[in-house]
Parts: sequence; structure tokens; C-alpha cells
Amino acid sequence: MNSDNIKKLPDELQAKLARLREILQGLGSLVLGFSGGVDSSLLLALAVDTLGPDKVLAVTAKGFMHPASDTVAARLTAAELGAELMEVDVCEFDEEQLGPIRLNLPDRCYWCKFLVFEHLASIARQRGLAVVASGSNADDQPDFRPGAKAEIELDVARPLLAAGLTKQDIRDTAKAIGLSMWARPARPCLATRLPYGRKLSDEVLRRIEAGEELLAELGFEHYRLRDHETVARLEVSADEIPKALEHRERIVKTLKALGYAYVTLDLEGFRSGAMNETL
Repeated sequence: MNSDNIKKLPDELQAKLARLREILQGLGSLVLGFSGGVDSSLLLALAVDTLGPDKVLAVTAKGFMHPASDTVAARLTAAELGAELMEVDVCEFDEEQLGPIRLNLPDRCYWCKFLVFEHLASIARQRGLAVVASGSNADDQPDFRPGAKAEIELDVARPLLAAGLTKQDIRDTAKAIGLSMWARPARPCLATRLPYGRKLSDEVLRRIEAGEELLAELGFEHYRLRDHETVARLEVSADEIPKALEHRERIVKTLKALGYAYVTLDLEGFRSGAMNETL
């Protein structure tokens, strides 16, 4: 990690990072809910650097709602940082526990976070690590995030948020210290691609994953495949809409082969949390 470049960051951001290190030192040791995204990756990097690798365990959830590419990203980043990574397969939880998640109601994220972080708390006790932590940041608070309720109820530490780090702060710092994934776009779980109230099935989630793999292969940076049963509604950045039209034939052919009867392009473009617009 290139710590020297931190000194080149704005004074206000340096102060936040100094506060973050103080918070981490106060925690002493932690199990981190690790997605491989930029937020949890920066927190993992600074936790390892501040506390040492033996005081930090990264745990990533895989299977069910998580595309395989996320697991690969988590493995690569943990290896890059010299951090220990444990993988938890959500599919191994019993169906009674998964039931409220599979219903896909607006509080789905609460039940998922509660299940996963409760499991992480058990791992922390087994490993003798002091707390469970998440990569929540200061920009997460205004959004609709039922998962935050679970973090509060389970007393999950949120060091980035406590230090006042915004998403832009996190990206700027990750770039400065040389994290390879500093520009990686946010990749929420696949359940966010379905309307609330539509039950989550492995078949549909894998179909969405396969469709989004095509968009990644074609080089789109920001994208979502929203699944409306027979209709695939594609969201790409407004400036990439012409690119989607260029690849129209391949996109339509691939998605219809996956079982969609209709393929549409959302002219409003990519926007995170689009399924919350109906709440």
C-alpha cells in the first residue's frame, strides 16, 4: 500500500483518515463483512495496515444472490492486501432462515444483513476477534437501506461512516494508495434486479447473472439487467446507450436465449436503486 500518497490528499480527507485509524485502533481486531467493492476494500486495506493481518478477518458471502464475479473480485483484492479471507456460502443456511429473504419484500436487505452479520458475530467469537464491521459510509445514510437497521441492532461497527468518509473520499483514497479496484462500480446483489414482492428463485437469479456477464463482456461500465419476468429491461449509462444499440442484435439474441420474450432499453439510463422508485 502506497501510504506516502495519502500526504498528497486534501487536508480535510487526511484528517478523516487519521480519525479512521484511531477508530480502528480502538476496535483492536475485527471481522469485516467484505464484498470486494471499493468501500470494504479500503476499510480492509487500512485495517490490515493499522492493526496487522492477524487482527483482521475478511468474510465474503457467496452463492444465491451473489454473482460469481463478486467472489473472484473479493479473492483477488484480499490477496492483493495480504488479508485472510473466509467465504460463507449463503445457500448453506437452512430454508427457514432464507425464507424472509426469498420473499423479496422491501425489508429483504434487513433479513439478509441480519442473517449474515449474525453469522459473522459467531465467527468473531470463535476466532477471538473483538467486533464485526461493515463498509457502510457517510453517503449511505440518506438512501433507502433496510440493511442499516440490522447493522445497528447487531452493534456492527461502521468505521468509514464514523470517520465521516464519503464515497468520493473512499475512491480518492483507494486510488491514492494504489488499490487496483479503486474505480470498480458498485455491484449490489442480484436481488435488486427484481421488483419487490417477486420471489427469488435460483433460476431467475442465474439468468440475470448470465445477462449481466454479457454486458460486462461488451465493455459497459455501469449497467443493470432488471428482470420483469418475460421482459429484460436494460439500464446503461446515458452516454453508452448508442453503444447498446450498436450491439443490439447480439444482446437480443443472447437474452432471448436465456428465456426473455422481450428486450427493452431504458431511455432514462442507469440509476442505482431503480427498483426503489416504486416504493
